[in-house]
Parts: sequence; structure tokens; C-alpha cells
Amino acid sequence: MLKAILFDLDNTLILFNENDFYDQYFERIATSFSDIIPAAQFQELLKNATISLLKNQGKVANARFFMDAFAAGIPVRPEELWKRFSHFYETEFNSLERIISLPESLHELFDYLVKTNIKLVLASNPIFPVEVQRQRLAWAGLEHIPFYFITHIENMSFCKPRFEYYQQICQKIDESPEFCLMVGNDSVNDMVAARAGLSTYLTTDVLDDDSASLTVSRELRADWTSDMIVPDFKGPLAGLKNVVERLGYTQ
Repeated sequence: MLKAILFDLDNTLILFNENDFYDQYFERIATSFSDIIPAAQFQELLKNATISLLKNQGKVANARFFMDAFAAGIPVRPEELWKRFSHFYETEFNSLERIISLPESLHELFDYLVKTNIKLVLASNPIFPVEVQRQRLAWAGLEHIPFYFITHIENMSFCKPRFEYYQQICQKIDESPEFCLMVGNDSVNDMVAARAGLSTYLTTDVLDDDSASLTVSRELRADWTSDMIVPDFKGPLAGLKNVVERLGYTQ
């Protein structure tokens, strides 16, 4: 019986070249700090602070943990640095160039899902503020979907590929992991949900995916790549409807 479905975003609900996009992102966001931090130093600080989120033991929000790591050794108050990040995300992030395609029958799938009583969760790695997650949902034309919960840097204290991330989501949506399904394209970051007791669906819409080649993603995954998990289900996102009907849900 299904009570909640968790969805990854990058190359699950939106299909694009992550490496090209994030290379541009790193370059553009560095200019927002260029008067206080040289670009090369900024990019290194941003990468290391993001990777440090794996050390968050759940006692503080990812936003606080990230800023403490990023601001260490910089003679600027974390609050002021956070304002710069927020300004960039609110004014410039959505203007980054991107070439995006959508999985087959994406909107038909969500039209079907919203008619069920299943809780829909956007379970994108919580390294961005909520406004960025919503902007990226809009790239897929899903901004109108009533997601029950969206993970972001301020409401989560774990990140992928830690299985505690999925445990925390289940706690926040008040559902037992055995009644939840994680849907994503990443065999490590997304399928590790099985370690928390969730069922898993590995999407195959990106046939030549190399998510681990993205520097931050690769290093976040480093300790997990030797512990591959076989998904419960596998196929294109469009096939999720059949899985939902097979598992059943409360009418």
C-alpha cells in the first residue's frame, strides 16, 4: 500500500546536462562574492561546504551547517554571506542558461497522481533554498502540483546519499517508510532510500547519465559507490503509474 511517493528532480523530472549547468552556476554565483572572495577561492569554499553537509548529524539545519563551514576563516558575518546567497537565488539563478527536456508523459503522470490520496514529496538533495527548488519545479511545468513536502537546505538536516535523509522525510510527512516509494535516476543517491526501508524505483529516461561526474555529486557519493543497491523497480518515469497500481493506494 502506497501512502507517499518521493521524487528526485535532476534527471528524474527534468532531463539536462548537469555538468554544463553547474559549471555555469559556479561561475555566475562567484561573481556575487567577487568583491570579498576571489572566484577560485569562492568555488572551492562552496564545493567544500556543500560536501561537508555529509557530516551533519541532524542537530542543526543544513543551512546553518553549510554556512558555518563556508564562513570559517572569512572575515564576514555568516548572516551577510547568507544574504548574498539568497539575493543570487532570488534574482539570478532562474536566468541561468539551460537546455531541458522532460520525461515522456510527465504531466499525464502527475495529473493521475494528484487524483490519488498519495502524498507527493519533492526529494531533491537539500543543498538549495526552497525558492530554487520551486524554480526548478517550474522548469518542468510542475509548479502547480500540490507537493505535500519539499526538501530544501533550511528544513532538512541530512542530505543524500545518507539514508537518514529518507528517514527524516518519513518523520516529517508522518508516514512509515514501508508505505513510501523513492523515485530517482541515481543508483546511489536515490536508491539508498532502501536502507531506510523505502521501496525504490530507478528511472531510466537518461540513458547516458553520469551523475557521479559532477564534482560535488561525485565526492558526496564517494563512500557509497561500492555499496550498490538493486532497485525494487526500474524503468522510464512513465512506467511509474503501473507500479503505483501494482502496489495500491488508499482511495
